[in-house]
Amino acid sequence: MAKRPSSRTDTHTDDTASVAPEALKPRRARVRSATSTSVQEAAAEAADMGNAPEQTEGAPSENDIRTRAYHRFLERGGGHGQHFNDWIEAERELKSRK
Repeated sequence: MAKRPSSRTDTHTDDTASVAPEALKPRRARVRSATSTSVQEAAAEAADMGNAPEQTEGAPSENDIRTRAYHRFLERGGGHGQHFNDWIEAERELKSRK
């Protein structure tokens, strides 16, 4: 296949050099999306704004459940893949205590 002839001349100059700097579009800053915010950060922000979910009386707090689930993880020897079961069992265990 034959090459197409170039429309540019050999005395090519930088196109941006002839444009005034203020005419160039500035780059926009990236905006953090809602999906990049972690669940803990969202909960902390909601608590700061007074929009924290209502804690039912006698129910264990999320932090209590998290701590107990972590202890269950350690008791199992730190094997991965059972985090959901650890959370459910920790929640069930803490609710039965109260």
